[in-house]
Amino acid sequence: MQCANMLLRKIVRSSVIPFAAQHGMKKDLFLLSRTLSLSLCLKQDKSCEPSQKLDLDEWKKVMKFRFQEEVSEMVSDPKELSSLAAARETLEMWRLAGRAVPENISEEQLKTFMQCPSKSAKKKYLRYLHLKELRKKNDKRRMDEKKERKLEAQDQVSNTDETKKSSFVCLWSSTMDKAYNWRAAQSMIFGQPLVFDMSYEKEMSVREVTNTVRQIVLSESCNRRSVDPFHIHFCNFKNDSLYHREFIKHYREAWGKLLITVTDQCYTEIFPKDKLIYLTADSPKVMKTFDHDKIYIVGSMVDKSIKTGVSLAQAKRLGLETAALPLEKYLLWSTGAKNLTLDQMMHILLTLKDTADWKKALEFVPKRKYCGFVNKPVKELKKTLDLINTLKLGKGWKEVEKQFAKNHPKKYKLK
Repeated sequence: MQCANMLLRKIVRSSVIPFAAQHGMKKDLFLLSRTLSLSLCLKQDKSCEPSQKLDLDEWKKVMKFRFQEEVSEMVSDPKELSSLAAARETLEMWRLAGRAVPENISEEQLKTFMQCPSKSAKKKYLRYLHLKELRKKNDKRRMDEKKERKLEAQDQVSNTDETKKSSFVCLWSSTMDKAYNWRAAQSMIFGQPLVFDMSYEKEMSVREVTNTVRQIVLSESCNRRSVDPFHIHFCNFKNDSLYHREFIKHYREAWGKLLITVTDQCYTEIFPKDKLIYLTADSPKVMKTFDHDKIYIVGSMVDKSIKTGVSLAQAKRLGLETAALPLEKYLLWSTGAKNLTLDQMMHILLTLKDTADWKKALEFVPKRKYCGFVNKPVKELKKTLDLINTLKLGKGWKEVEKQFAKNHPKKYKLK
């Protein structure tokens, strides 16, 4: 009886189940197989002892579960496997043809690729996966390079730390810090004041304020290390402002020990107006020489959008004198705006204060913005260029002489 039961199961699995799967007869096949198996088992159970009888409900559940697994495996898997294999073959062909195809693709991505409605959609999806894979590779490469640079920097720091351990280097650094602090303390009593106007927080974004604070920190360190430093004033400075929070981030505990003057008052309330000069690139007046008796004001503002006229309007509102650096007089300007960073302005003003040499001072202007220095003012060069252009156009010598006499009346007289 057991052999007959096993034979019946093999016949059902080999012939009936594939036939039913092809023609969609799952329910009828299940009922038929259940009646056949139940009838055989019932006949077998009659000959068995009471201790060997089976629980029919449990047996039905097991048989139903096994039947569903077998049908799903035999019906769905071969089609899906064949379609996935065909999709992988097409991907390999496209890769050999030189198209943008990802190297590694998961089964979910392959299924979405198969569900694309058109060939162009499939190409776009594969290109998207290819670019995503390249982006991940580039990110990984950058992270590896960053780790390597970090390890190299740590090695260099360890090497420099070993050199700094010598007593002479430590003594030298401590004595230089004391000398710089002594100069800054003297500048607070005898030095020329330099004002940073801190009233432009509303005109800038958070990122621009952080950049402004970084430039001011560089300016303060440059001023502290100079031979004759300025007495720096932070005017219109408010506590718990964004400026204040950024300065605390940079200086931390040293913020309260800086040898500078910080006040919420305006500079017109501290200094006389006739001594104040507001430095702005929008001023129509050009600065000719550095005046040691004047008090220069620098607007603490970094604007990526280059808001013209903001600092000039502030100076006019307060009735102050304005001045701009003579960049066009000494530099052949090529590209970019004439707005400089705050640390560059500090370098220029310190050099002018020490040497009164514009050529040395304007060396701190970024070289990408100008072509070079000129010996003559740019206006005279433009006049000579106009004369050259007239010669190229073929005008007469008399017209050239008249033009030259107008431009240089003292040097040349018409006959």
